Amino acid sequence: MKASAAIRNLVEKALYIKRLTPDLENQINDELSRMGYISDVDYEALELLMDEMDRGRIQLVASP
Repeated sequence: MKASAAIRNLVEKALYIKRLTPDLENQINDELSRMGYISDVDYEALELLMDEMDRGRIQLVASP
């Protein structure tokens, strides 16, 4: 996965499956930590994910 698109791809996956799994959340956090910053495009993607969660369209899946 290209570094410049990693977070967007992870957000797209969460939007597609309509769930934010612990694995996806950890991958997003790991990518943010690795990069050390957030691009405008990634910020907008995360903002969209949070908005969709607030609207109840994305389910936050708890760890088993």
